[in-house]
Order: sequence, then C-alpha cells, then structure tokens
Amino acid sequence: MSTLNVFALFHLNLAFSSIEEEQRTAVIERCYWPLLRLPDLIGAPIAIEATGYTLETIEKLDRSWILELKRLVANGSVEFVGSGYAQIIGPLVPARVNEANLHHGHQVYRQLIGVTPNVALINEQAYAAGLVPIYKDAGYQAVLMDWDNVASHHADWDGELRYHPQRAAGTGGTEIGLLWTHTMAFQKLQRFAHGDIELGDYLSWIASQRGLLPRILPLYSNDAETFDFRPGRFHTEEKLRGNEWARIAAAWRTLRHVPGVNFTTPSQVFVETSAPFTNELLTLQTPDYPIPVKKQPKYNVTRWAVSGRDDLAVNAACYRIYRALSDKNVEAPDAWRELCYLWSSDFRTHITEKRWTQYRERLSAAEAKHAGPRHMAHNLSREPNLADGRWIEIETPALRVVLNRRRVCAIHEITAAGDNRPAMLGSLLHGHYDDIDLQYDWYTGNCVFEAPGMPKVTDLEWTEPAVWQDEETGDVLLDCRVDTPLGPINKSLRFSSSEPRVDFDLTFSWKDWGRGSLRLGHFLLNPEAFDRASLTFRTHNGGRDAEEFPMASKEIDHGKAISFLVSAKTGLGMTEGRISIGDNERRFTVEVDQSIAPLVGLMQSQPSSDGLFCRLMLSALELDDTRKPAASSEPHRFRFALTLS
Repeated sequence: MSTLNVFALFHLNLAFSSIEEEQRTAVIERCYWPLLRLPDLIGAPIAIEATGYTLETIEKLDRSWILELKRLVANGSVEFVGSGYAQIIGPLVPARVNEANLHHGHQVYRQLIGVTPNVALINEQAYAAGLVPIYKDAGYQAVLMDWDNVASHHADWDGELRYHPQRAAGTGGTEIGLLWTHTMAFQKLQRFAHGDIELGDYLSWIASQRGLLPRILPLYSNDAETFDFRPGRFHTEEKLRGNEWARIAAAWRTLRHVPGVNFTTPSQVFVETSAPFTNELLTLQTPDYPIPVKKQPKYNVTRWAVSGRDDLAVNAACYRIYRALSDKNVEAPDAWRELCYLWSSDFRTHITEKRWTQYRERLSAAEAKHAGPRHMAHNLSREPNLADGRWIEIETPALRVVLNRRRVCAIHEITAAGDNRPAMLGSLLHGHYDDIDLQYDWYTGNCVFEAPGMPKVTDLEWTEPAVWQDEETGDVLLDCRVDTPLGPINKSLRFSSSEPRVDFDLTFSWKDWGRGSLRLGHFLLNPEAFDRASLTFRTHNGGRDAEEFPMASKEIDHGKAISFLVSAKTGLGMTEGRISIGDNERRFTVEVDQSIAPLVGLMQSQPSSDGLFCRLMLSALELDDTRKPAASSEPHRFRFALTLS
C-alpha cells in the first residue's frame, strides 16, 4: 500500500444559527481553545477556517485566543484557510457581493493573524462555476469542495479521483485548484468522538482508504462546535459525554505512528503533477445539479433562498440594500461589510427566536439607512370588462396573446407580432401527451401551492378580468382575482406595446403560509417550437458571467421532492435576476424583481414519446427542516416578466 496523506480542517463559526450570543464564550472555551492545543497533542499540523466576522467576534471576547492562533500560524502548526468576511451562500448573491465578501475577509485575516490564505473553503460547499473567477481574482489558488454530492451526479467519474488534487472548470475558461472534502470522513470522526463507534472501527475505516497510489484523505472538514458542545439544533444530537477533544487527540496520536500515514495540510498536498488521476479539469455542476452542496441531498440551495423563517423577505431586503449601494455607487467599506453580514447563511436556517428578532432589527436599520422607505404599490383595479366565452385575445403592436379565462387568465399561447412560427410558450391541454405521467393540463402563468397531506391550492378557476389600455404607453393591462382556501390572489398583467413582453404582478393575501412549496409562472415550452439537441438555459449563480446548461442529455427536475420533509432537490440562484431559455434559433427570458421577492428558478425537462416536456418554475417557498412558518398580516407580492426574442 502507498502513502496516505491526511489532513484535518476545522470550520469555526460564531454566527452558528442555533447558538445564542451569550453562549459564544462557552464555545471559545470548550471548542476553540482545545482546537488550538490539538497540534501539540498529536504532534502534527491542522487547518482552521473561519470567517472574518468570527475572528472579529473572538477578538472582542478573548483576544488571547487570536494571539495564540497567530503564533501557531506563524510557526506552521496551523494552516489558516479562508472563506470570506461572512458565511454567505455564493450562488445566491450577486457577483459584487461575493467580491466584497472575499475582499473584506482578507482584510480581517491580514489584520488579525497576519496572513492572506491561498486555499478557501467554499461556504456550505455551495459551488457554482461562476464563483471560480471571483476566487481566482481574490488570490485563491485552490478551493475545497465536497466530493460525495458532486460525484453522485457524475457516474462516469473514476472513484480514484476523490483521493487526488484536481482542477475545477469555471466560467470564461477559468480554472482553479480543487481539493476534496469527504462527508463520510468527517461523519466518521464525529461518530467516534461522540462514542458511537470505537477506536478500532475508526482506524480500520481509515486504513481501508489506502490504495496502490499515494492518496489524500481529509480526516475532518466540518464544524468545530460539535465537539464538547452541542449547538442544540436537533433533538437527535448525541448526548454530551465530555472529553471528546481528548478522544480525537488520542486517536490521531495513534494514527500518526501508523507506517505509511502522513499528516499534512491542504496547501501542502496540492501539488501540480501529471500523476494518474491528478489535476484533471473537472466540471462539477450538471444541468440537473447546477449548484452542488455538501452532505446529503436534503442540504440544497433552496434552504437558504426560500425556506427558513422568511428567507424570501430577508433576501429581498438584502437585494434592496445592494441595489441602493450599487445605484448610488457607494464605496464605503462598512456598508458592504454590513451587507455581507446581513446575507449570512445562518440567519436563514435554524436561527433562534431571540437572534431572529435582533437580526430583523439590524436588517431594517440598514435598509432604512441605504435604501430608504419601501413603497408597495397596490395592484390596479378597474370595473370588470367581462369577456364572452373561455378565451381572451389580446394584441399589441409587439405581441399576440391568447388567455384562458377558465384558468384565471393562464397563457394559452403567446407569440411576437409578425412571428408565424409555432408559439414558444403556452399551454398543452389534456391528451397532448400519451405518457401516463404527463396526461394532465399544463399551463403557463399559473400558481400552485402544495403541502404534505393537503389538497393543492391553485389559481386555476374562472375569473372576470378587467381589461383596458394604458393611454400613455399603449400597453394593454389586465386585472383578475381568484379566491382560494388560503385567501385571495390578485393577478395583474401588462402586455407591452413596444416589445414582446408580459409583466406579471401577483399579490397573495394569505395569512397562513404553512409548510409547503409555492411555485409561480410555470413557463411551459412548446415542444414543436424548439430543437431539443441545442436547447439550453442560461443564468447567473453568483458569478459575473452567465452559466449555460444543455438540456438534451438527461432528465432534469430541480423541483423534485427528496422526501416528505424536503420539497426540492436544487435550484437556480438567478443572481442577476434573469434566466434565458432556448435553442440556436429562438430564446425567451424570464426576469424577476429581486427587490420584491428574489424567486429561485426550477427547471424541469424530460423526454416523452410525444416530444419534449420542459418548463421553468419560479419558487417562492420550499419545505425543509429549516422551515418555521409564522402568521403574516401583510400581503406577499411577486413580480416577474416574460420577454420573447
């Protein structure tokens, strides 16, 4: 057997969602100080990653810890790995915010510990190709990313790749060094430290990772706060038995003396070489899994976007602050650093009630300071101008639309003026598909709320719309309303006279949002309008450049439920507010008003004996373990637009 190079990386996060602020000194004492003693106890170096915010907070509470970390970094006992100023989910925020986060993180690292790290841990292992050039420009030479979830979507990859440094392909022809973390490995250590498995079992598993070639194994790559402390996030957490750091130290002392095992650090194992299975240029994302995330599939990007206590509302507030700073060309470092803090992932998952209240107050203060008061215009209202029959035809100089009055004015067909080709979008009614799974009515522009154990709530009812023309612009406007078991939905549509565009303005006057999924738009592609072989979707997931994903190769279903508890498997950040879908000849674009509600994109595409079935949904709410609904006295508004090209 060849050498097994092992390293351990501990993630420090004093913004941890379920840790109250008054518990932070206990975390430093029980978790962070034992961590700094670990190199001496095992006689080998370790790696530590922390956000700039965490280091600043530690310095305020225990400056001696920062000084000791600085000393250990200087003498090589600790390698410091970067991540940014705050633990933000890169694929869910605009590129400029990601740039600011890495920049301000480096400033704190240099100021407090005197280093500029060249290896980064991707926050929550939420990766997108558009992040690669941003990390490169920030000076990072390599990133750490989870193997397990990524590899599960690449059946063609050789399993040996997990044990060697690789390169990740980014947008615009960029690439960056790649080191793998392993979910199995860090969970093995946690189970051993918590007394769930014995030392012999743990060491035997490590021995099983050796091979004929020299390999790299990340012994640990997760939270430091899970040892000799319990964050209190789950009822199923292991009971605190104490001496967990001592168990880790004893195990690794034993492991260090095993012949052929070499303790090292992330930067030391990343070596440019042409050895087998090493430094291959890999595309991590796939059309079906565009934003890989760590651990089990339930940990997907929607948990920070459209779940939690009210992710959509706080993300919208952050977007309003971001737009204000960008539009006013504000360069003040404090403002951008505060925005990074407000976009932290921990406020969007298992945040405690006390910290949630404090966060909302701080978010409101920042919005008032930079974005000013927010005015929520109400939907326009007119006396009904009733249409006879089921179909409503609307024509402007730019487009022609047929609406289904039986389905609250869902779009039956839409074409640009003068375009005689088959409509790109519309509805496919019952009987179009022979496949049993697709033998339904499929619409464009409708809304669906689903919750476990409850009937669907939709807007697919008869309506009496008001239709009129804007005398100033020539646009045609339509208002309609439907009453649902959860409350009324008001829908306003504007059909442009100057371009083939429809603007949607929806208001949900629901008090109970419950636990479930709410999906809007449902833009259904006409299979006769597109060449499936060249069909793609393009959007931004935190980068400067749009990422393009082909849809011909495999089935795609971002909104597929993982379990009764998790309603979606992944999503699209759409961080510049738009997504484009089409082939080599024709495309359409959907834009979202992120300052109102930064909806997440969900693509669904599957082959059928009757041709392609493909649609885009906009998610306003998904269900997972972070969801904590509360009654709402204010209506929820959503704005998005469809443009044909």
